[in-house]
Amino acid sequence: MKIQLVAMTFSLLLLGACQQKREVKQEAQTQKSEIMSKTAEHYTFELSDKVIRQKVAFKNRYGIELTGDLYLPKNGGNNLPALAISGPFGAVKEQSSGLYANQMAARGFVALAFDPSYTGESGGEPRNVASPDINTEDFSAAIDFLGLQDNIDRNKLGIIGICGFGGFALNATAVDKRIKAVATTSMYDMSRVNAEGYFGSTTPEQRREILKQMSLQRWEDAKNGIPKYPENGLAQTNEKSPQFVKEYYDYYKTERGFHERSLNSNGSWTATNSLSFMNMPLLTYIKEISPRPMLLIAGENAHSKYFSEDAYKVASEPKELLIIPNKVHTDLYDKTDVIPFDKLESFFEENLK
Repeated sequence: MKIQLVAMTFSLLLLGACQQKREVKQEAQTQKSEIMSKTAEHYTFELSDKVIRQKVAFKNRYGIELTGDLYLPKNGGNNLPALAISGPFGAVKEQSSGLYANQMAARGFVALAFDPSYTGESGGEPRNVASPDINTEDFSAAIDFLGLQDNIDRNKLGIIGICGFGGFALNATAVDKRIKAVATTSMYDMSRVNAEGYFGSTTPEQRREILKQMSLQRWEDAKNGIPKYPENGLAQTNEKSPQFVKEYYDYYKTERGFHERSLNSNGSWTATNSLSFMNMPLLTYIKEISPRPMLLIAGENAHSKYFSEDAYKVASEPKELLIIPNKVHTDLYDKTDVIPFDKLESFFEENLK
């Protein structure tokens, strides 16, 4: 099915909730962590009996405090390889990124799943805002944190980006030379889809009108002192909705993946959220990831597959594109029998040494 949705529509479909202000009490900026029990919080997956989970906090270079869960192999060790993990776009660390971190820690990696700026338990006001720059920086801030841990070898650091955070992961790797390898699953180029619509469906006239509407909305937001939040688009899903929207609903709005702090489970991004994405291409310097390796993973039937395929075409070697037969975008969010964790393990074992 050809999907004729423009960037504004996209912003209404990858939704978010107006988050309550959090109270995070940390005595040290990057070092203090508190061991969490399996039942202390709502997670959409079970903690492995091979893994310890710790709550951590650290700041990015804009001074925003990020909150994450650090997953550690229970058998310990020193000079361990480590991974920073985030995504999908509008999700929280108790969903897919935590599941990935849990799986990778069970395989011997230290893994940090974190909430991006302005979302989940992380700081930043107003809530439910994304940024091609700040969300790229969030990955580098996670690398800062990991490189300061005594049990981690800072020469063995990689990142995994899921969905929209796949594009941020590639952008971060291009600029941050401390990152030795990068993998993405169900990758979205958020700049491209906001600027062009799906499959380039946004016309120049539509683009001008979208930008005009968001520009005028800024005056309304400035007058009101708070941003406008559109209605929850996923809540309107019905039998006539595009198949990929139904798949998002099946994850975010059901027991399978629902989380009370997840934007996509509850509400919406701000009405002007797309502005910077429409003017700042994320993957301009993707060639500069080389000679460090990248692994791009996508489902064969995913509506988003073309983002990974096109990024692969443009990127320089070493690179690998892995297409999972018969699977859709959200299959790579949480289906542990579908996500190729053995491949991710071997990829990072080979390249973080």
